[in-house]
Amino acid sequence: MKAATRQRRILLAAGLLSLALNGPASRANSPSAAASATTPVPLPSLPDLPAVGEVMQRDLHTGLAINGVDPVSYRLGAKPLAGRAEYELIQDRFVWRFASRANLEAFRDAPGIYMPAFGGFDPTGVANGVAVESDPSQFAIIGSRLFLFRSAENRQRFLREPGLLAQAESRWNAVLRVVAR
Repeated sequence: MKAATRQRRILLAAGLLSLALNGPASRANSPSAAASATTPVPLPSLPDLPAVGEVMQRDLHTGLAINGVDPVSYRLGAKPLAGRAEYELIQDRFVWRFASRANLEAFRDAPGIYMPAFGGFDPTGVANGVAVESDPSQFAIIGSRLFLFRSAENRQRFLREPGLLAQAESRWNAVLRVVAR
């Protein structure tokens, strides 16, 4: 069975299950029926549905910002460190992990200093008008800002072409409006 056919059957089964559990007749006459008809309701135990306007790249399955890499560690050593589950902080619906308690506290005191520019999306993609996920191991600190890139090639291009930063900054608000979270 093709993947698309299988996915359609799964979605149909989920819809039928939802109808069976909620019953269409019991909701048809309720005042909130019209409002809920346009608002998707996730089934229990499923992750939240994507919405528009995410401001930070995160893993949709775990909720971890920048794939669980400690954002403070970029400024402390030659390479970033993986965050640890015991040092987590939820800030603006995103789960940030840190390598140490000191890094967590530094971030909590000044998150804007440590958050990556363009929500962690690749600035070369943003310069082209699209949100492109980045690889946290491909980074550059320029001035006081942390930039994450999809690839080493994108990083090199961004460093060679200073006009890309201005282009990315001018297009960021438009890109931000269409990013799913």
